[in-house]
Amino acid sequence: MKLNAREPISIQNNKNEIESNSKRKLEHLRINLTKDVQFEAVGTGLDDYRFVHQALPEVNFCDIDLSVVLFGKPLSAPLLLSPMTGGIKQAQRINRHLAQAAQKLGIAMGVGSQRAAIDNPHVAYTFQVRDIAPDILLFANLGAVQLNYGYGLKECQRAVEMIEADALMLHLNPLQEALQLEGQTDFSGLLRKIEQVCKSLSVPVVVKEVGWGISETIARKLAEAGVAGLDVAGAGGTSWGEVERHRAHNNNRKSIAKSFASWGIPTAESIQMARRGAPGVTLIASGGLRTGLDVAKAIALGADAAGIAAPLLKAADVSAEAVIASVAEVIEVLRIAMFCTGAARLSDLKGSPFLEKIKG
Repeated sequence: MKLNAREPISIQNNKNEIESNSKRKLEHLRINLTKDVQFEAVGTGLDDYRFVHQALPEVNFCDIDLSVVLFGKPLSAPLLLSPMTGGIKQAQRINRHLAQAAQKLGIAMGVGSQRAAIDNPHVAYTFQVRDIAPDILLFANLGAVQLNYGYGLKECQRAVEMIEADALMLHLNPLQEALQLEGQTDFSGLLRKIEQVCKSLSVPVVVKEVGWGISETIARKLAEAGVAGLDVAGAGGTSWGEVERHRAHNNNRKSIAKSFASWGIPTAESIQMARRGAPGVTLIASGGLRTGLDVAKAIALGADAAGIAAPLLKAADVSAEAVIASVAEVIEVLRIAMFCTGAARLSDLKGSPFLEKIKG
């Protein structure tokens, strides 16, 4: 099946689209920095689990190994600084602070959706970080739905080459697109197009939700399509429905967005669903993860790594040092949790018999 070639569009229409994209990205960044956009009625589900403390862990704390290899790249800890922003001047500082922290700590990073830079190469610089982070596992990022709006393999490859990425994230966000007045909602036939990208792209493809989770059925379909990884991004963290509610210009649109305040698969459930549906695929847990204990629980439930975004956005707006301090705390808490459950390696933590569900 041939992927769509870019449809010719007028210079004026392209200019209008670029301006609309920039305005939307600026609004998204402002709202995430200044408003409370966390899920209210839905939690991650991670609080429903606890570790059974092991008073005699039989491991040396100094020997605990947090390292993992993802997509051929070694990481010092199983952490991803999840995609946050890009495409506007204000995003450059944030992405570079994140990249400096990732390089210092030996962890991974993803950039925000690069659609803005595919349509307007003049903003590509806001995503580019290789000069300060030459060694990190770096993810490019495009919306999967763009494959139904003129994008194809060429644009996916351009996104990868633009930032010298090691892998490409194709994000899924049907609810967000439906809540946006300017949203792109034709998700028909996307699975086959994702499969074609997986077969032909020069780097691995990871499919990521943006905050409502991936079910077992969808995980299985994506695994069969050839994706190398899944990022579940379950419910319980940032609600992009709330973000779009803040963007809405009338009460009707605000009310529609509010109707979906409890929508989504909690992160803990989505991890397990995705692992059942795609047992051989690299699995990243994200969606409301805040602490090293959250990360430990996510890995014990079946994830290979964990992504964190919202808690680091304000830090990244300040400095790389602020990001480093926040992430270093996550890493230390993860290390202590492993120590107190007798897990010397991440492989010992995954499927730990000492993680139990709290009875309601």
